[in-house]
Formats: sequence, structure tokens, C-alpha cells
Amino acid sequence: MKKLVLKLLAVYTLIGCAVPHKAVAQMALDNSEIEASMIKALEWQEAHPIFAIAPTDWTAGAYYTGVARAHKTTKDMMYMAALKNQAYNNDWQTYNRLYHADDVAISYSYLYVGMNDNRPGFVNLEPTQKFLDAHLFEDNIWKSGKDKTTSGKTILWWWCDALFMAPPVLNLYAKHTNQPKYLDEMHKFYMETYNQLFDKEERLFARDMRYVWKGNNKDEKEPNGKKIFWSRGNGWVLGGLALLLDDMPKEYKHRPFYENLFKVMASRILELQPEDGLWRTSLLCPEAYDHGEVSGSGFYTFALAWGVNNGILDKAKYQPAVKKAWQALKKCQHSDGRVGWVQNIGASPEPASADSWQNFGTGAFLMAGSEVLKLK
Repeated sequence: MKKLVLKLLAVYTLIGCAVPHKAVAQMALDNSEIEASMIKALEWQEAHPIFAIAPTDWTAGAYYTGVARAHKTTKDMMYMAALKNQAYNNDWQTYNRLYHADDVAISYSYLYVGMNDNRPGFVNLEPTQKFLDAHLFEDNIWKSGKDKTTSGKTILWWWCDALFMAPPVLNLYAKHTNQPKYLDEMHKFYMETYNQLFDKEERLFARDMRYVWKGNNKDEKEPNGKKIFWSRGNGWVLGGLALLLDDMPKEYKHRPFYENLFKVMASRILELQPEDGLWRTSLLCPEAYDHGEVSGSGFYTFALAWGVNNGILDKAKYQPAVKKAWQALKKCQHSDGRVGWVQNIGASPEPASADSWQNFGTGAFLMAGSEVLKLK
């Protein structure tokens, strides 16, 4: 009898893990539950600060972008309090590598605060302006093409993660200050990265030139012989595209390029979603990992949900995938609010675990929740 019960339980579990898309589409989302999960994630992360280099680095930038998006949707002042506190404590500074896109990601949160707080003298965007002007208009070794390392550091944004770090900031800065020249410069450098790293056959971005195949002689391959495409790397790009399109003027001359790229990547990411809802760290070799990863999956969930909510992606086709992904993301959150199953800082597919966490993983979780809340 005991064996029979165990067998029935196993069958039930398998059925529960493989929920058909049609059934998922009919699932009712509990917005109060989603909001509670997001607040718990915020509270835990604020109580356990972590960063790679400094409180103004890219990890904090990605996290507070998630906090900004959570506030934009919910208007809960807990998010705004966290945004203002970190901006004030950082003295509104970027990190110090003016040529490096990572080091201005924190400014997305500063700009968001600036667009929502009109108190004289509180917001200081001068450090952001200084960074952007140097980043775009001054020479550096990457722009000159003189760095010949294997990563292909011959353009300003030589790694795909950069497309999340700097472009949404430039876009938002152009909008906030009504200076379209920053948007035009953003497009110029974005196209350099696209032309160098986007694989039109796979409809995905290589992380950098080390992972760009040249014929069939490339040594960097997955165990199954396929190209290496990193989940979080493509999550950075797709999530960044959603951020870009959200603030980009509808009449902007290059907007059709970004909308098309968003739809092309979204369709590929949808094709690659595993049955349990979470994307593995390796997109084309998911069998190498026995569990999904939260940061890449969080960015995908945010982007796909944003596409549905804004009428760019077909609701009937994409919403079931978003719901399935959100349900899977929730299962990766510990009871205390910590978001686990986040791959640590890296540049290629690596394992994650229930206990691995990073602030940018929490940011991705908050970004996902901010758009899932809007699903109808």
C-alpha cells in the first residue's frame, strides 16, 4: 500500500510539473500574493546588502532598476524609500570607470527618482551627466579598436550585458532632459554591438567575441556540440530592450529596429522555455543543468510580460509562458524572502543552487513581478 501511494504521488508530481499551456493560461494570478512576494524580496535584500565592487556598481544598478520598476507598477512607498536612501547614501554617484557601461547602470534608479521627486536640491544628476558625456564623446581604448584581447574589446559595448547597463539609462536621460542627441548616440553604439554579437541564425546574442563561431572551427562549444548562448546574457539584452521601448518615443526614427529585435528575440526565448517554466543557464544545452536559473528567467519573464501588456507580443501565445515562468520563479523564493537559484557573477553558463543569490537576481525577480501584476 505504501509503495502504491508513493507511485501515485510521483505521478501526481510529474503531472503537476508539466502543466499544459492551455491550463496555465486559465490560471488566475493572485496579485496580492505577487505583491507580498515582491515586498518580502525587497525587505530581505535591503537587510542583506551585497555588491561586486561598490554600492554604485552594476549589481546594485540592476537591483535598483528592479526596485524602480516595482514602484512604477505598485506605487508602494517602500520601494521609493529604498531608491531614495541608496541614491542619497551614494551621493548620486556612478562608479568610476567612465568608459565601462556597467558603471552607469545605477543611474537608472537616480533618473527614476528624479522623475518622481521635484524637491529642489534633493536630486543630483550631474554625476550621471558627467559619466554619459565622457562615455559617449571622449576617446578610449575600446572605441579606438586598440584592445585586441580575445573578448573582442574593439567597440564600446563589446559584451552583450552592456545593452542592459547603459542604453536604458541613455534613453531615460534623453527623455528626462529632452536631449535626443543621447538617444542617437545610444543607437550608434547599440548597432555596433548588434552587428558584432547577434547571431541571426539562432536569434540570440553571444556574450562576447569569445563565443562567436567562425565557421565550424570554433573551440567554444556546449557538450552537445551547439553554440554557447548564456541565459542571463540574453536576459540582459531582452530585458534591456523592454526598458528601452518603454521610454523610447513612439515616433523615434530607429524605434522599428528595436521593436523588431524585441519580437525576434522573444519568439526564440519562447521556443527555448523548458516545460517547468525556468530557462537553464545554457539556452541551447539545457540538459546540462537539472534546474532553472532565476536571473535570466526573471529578465525573460519581465520582457515577455511587458510585450504582452503593451500589445507587442500576442497574448494568447505568450501569456501562458509568462504565467508558467512566474509560478516557477516564486518556487525559488525562500520563506524569508531571499531569492535563490541565481547564477553567481560570470560570463557564461554555470550552475546555480537553491542557496545561491545575488542582488541582481532580486532585481530580476522584482522586474518580473512588476509586469506580471499587470496581466489581465
